Amino acid sequence: MTDERLPAEHLSPVAALVDEVLAGVGYEVPAAIDAIDDAVPGHGGLFDPTTTPAELRRALERLLTSELAGPPVPEATSDAFVLYVDGSSRGNPGPAGAGAVIVDASEEQLARLGRPVGARTGNNVAEYAALQLGLSELLARYEPRRLEVRIDSMTVIRDVWGGDDPTEPGVETYSESITAALSRIPDHEYTHLADSDPNPADALATVGADVAAIGPG
Repeated sequence: MTDERLPAEHLSPVAALVDEVLAGVGYEVPAAIDAIDDAVPGHGGLFDPTTTPAELRRALERLLTSELAGPPVPEATSDAFVLYVDGSSRGNPGPAGAGAVIVDASEEQLARLGRPVGARTGNNVAEYAALQLGLSELLARYEPRRLEVRIDSMTVIRDVWGGDDPTEPGVETYSESITAALSRIPDHEYTHLADSDPNPADALATVGADVAAIGPG
């Protein structure tokens, strides 16, 4: 898992703490939610309406002083992988999240990743952040030689694989990181997902947007 916390847009203090916890467990959404829910006193949890911002902040601060660790990294069947990515923005711009699912050649899900991107962020930035998230964790955990990225954003496809210069404000940091990551994978291609195609990263991006909407805290 990557040792570096990935960049984010503006988040509320509590949402930023959730992002820190996510980073501490390798952006594994189920592991982060379980850890946060266990740390919140009583019967509340991360998304429980009875959990106050103050309770959540204290729980997150306790977690961040503990030894956070993600789940064990599953063994892949080969050096070929599929990466599903998706970004979500409510209001475009609005609370935005990024999701990514790493799958091996046997279609076994190896990682379910997600994070908040920003409290007032556009969908294209969220899509870039999702691709950066997936590539960063894929390279931190495995040594891929072949990769198929399954993505529904034509903007990202045109910029990354079509050679267009990014025109969306705010994506430069993500774009440079994506280019560097793909340069480490000898054979990579994309598949454009239609709106009707299943994308397991969608639900994780939604969770990220839910976190980005938390505030003020």
